Amino acid sequence: MKQTEQFILALDQGTTSSRAILFGRDGGIFAVAQQEFAQHFPQPGWVEHDASEIWQTQLAVARAVLRENGVGASQIAAVGITNQRETTVLWDRVSGEPVHRAIVWQDRRTAGLCDALARAGHVELFRQRTGLVLDAYFSGTKLKWLLDHVPGARGRAERGDLAFGTIDSWLAWQLSGGRAHVTDGSNASRTLLFDIRRHCWDEQLLALLDIPPALLPRVVDSSGLITTLDSDVLGGPIPLTGIAGDQQAATYGQACLDQGMAKNTYGTGCFLLMNTGQQAMDSSHRMLTTIGWQRQGQTTYLLEGSIFMGGATVQWLRDGLGLISSSDEIEALAASVADSGGVYLVPAHTGLGAPYWDPYARGALLGMSRGSNRAHIARAALEAIAFQSAEVLSAMEKDAGAHLCELRVDGGAARNDLMLQFQADLLGVPVVRPQITETTALGAAYLAGLAVGFWHDEAELTSMWRAERRFEPTIAADQRAALLTGWRRAVDRCRHWLEPD
Repeated sequence: MKQTEQFILALDQGTTSSRAILFGRDGGIFAVAQQEFAQHFPQPGWVEHDASEIWQTQLAVARAVLRENGVGASQIAAVGITNQRETTVLWDRVSGEPVHRAIVWQDRRTAGLCDALARAGHVELFRQRTGLVLDAYFSGTKLKWLLDHVPGARGRAERGDLAFGTIDSWLAWQLSGGRAHVTDGSNASRTLLFDIRRHCWDEQLLALLDIPPALLPRVVDSSGLITTLDSDVLGGPIPLTGIAGDQQAATYGQACLDQGMAKNTYGTGCFLLMNTGQQAMDSSHRMLTTIGWQRQGQTTYLLEGSIFMGGATVQWLRDGLGLISSSDEIEALAASVADSGGVYLVPAHTGLGAPYWDPYARGALLGMSRGSNRAHIARAALEAIAFQSAEVLSAMEKDAGAHLCELRVDGGAARNDLMLQFQADLLGVPVVRPQITETTALGAAYLAGLAVGFWHDEAELTSMWRAERRFEPTIAADQRAALLTGWRRAVDRCRHWLEPD
């Protein structure tokens, strides 16, 4: 490596780990560092992270990827952030200390508050302004919970002593030494507080949730000069020029830059997004309308279907049931049987996302017989990821009024050939895996790199995208329909399992 060689550093802050990835001019990965952090489950349905631990792990991997590869700060042309979305942090502006653990996007503690807002007739207002369904998934009700339950928090917030942000805001604050309290449109549009057409925090929604405007970050473009890193962080004043929520970043990294293109990320959850161009398309099928990215004065919108348990289903088999000792074992175990033997696993452990939006659903294992074994359960778990994605895509196609030609896929579980083949069979269209599956970090790198001229334009990004494998459908339409009918019967038995508070 030449000492003059330049890179883009992507900070990929996920739900279970923090990563730092160096990308070269060809869009290829030069080096990666990764570190997991603790998950906290204080009550059933509650999920928390230590925001300070998130920062420390993200800082550690950023320093490690440079140190271990002999890369200096002067060789980093720009930094881009991509982050787990909706996870909510509230911190003191002076000390920089969080006032409570971060409330994670999976957390369901505010389901009752969402029900109360729905009963009061506010569902349509939230949908029209934010493009979102009124659900505990999003940040706004989590922030209200913190203000209502952390002693003294509301008074401190009203005095301007506290700052709210999703993980991108928290990292930008730390990276800049407390100078930048910012977010981008892709993250702001996930808060239940942001008008996605007027591109501003909505005073009426803030009033409904009793949230002081002084808490909120400044909204900046997803690609552009946002701030510079404090020199103590990585050894130099590196420009921070890209921010995007993880799923929007993955859509950008998959080069789904034209209207009608779609991708599915198989991460902790699954997130299927379709580019709808400069139009914020209303959904009639409980999809989300969200900002994809903003750059050079233009806003690109997406339709999204969110699934809460994707790769987390495999983690549960490993950590909760002890069915496998590592996630990599599941494909071989599942492939040891010809099919699931009629077993369906519905991973509604934290409720159901799109298209059901049922926070009171809970997980179930159905259809078992005396002949069912751990391999059938493993296969049912992989199939459940594909079933959920198929339902979301079907709803999305109805909204868009068009059928997808192919689905681009990425994320950790996209390395699983068995699952992707089943996905293609369920969808009836090719599923395409790119050569670089770290598309979330790649999208953040692209947004950061464009802002400093590291790459010239989006046409150059599109030219760098390469397919690694295409999975073609292999089953007949009647078999596909029978599988989906069985899945929907299983889902029906899990819905509304808990009684609302």
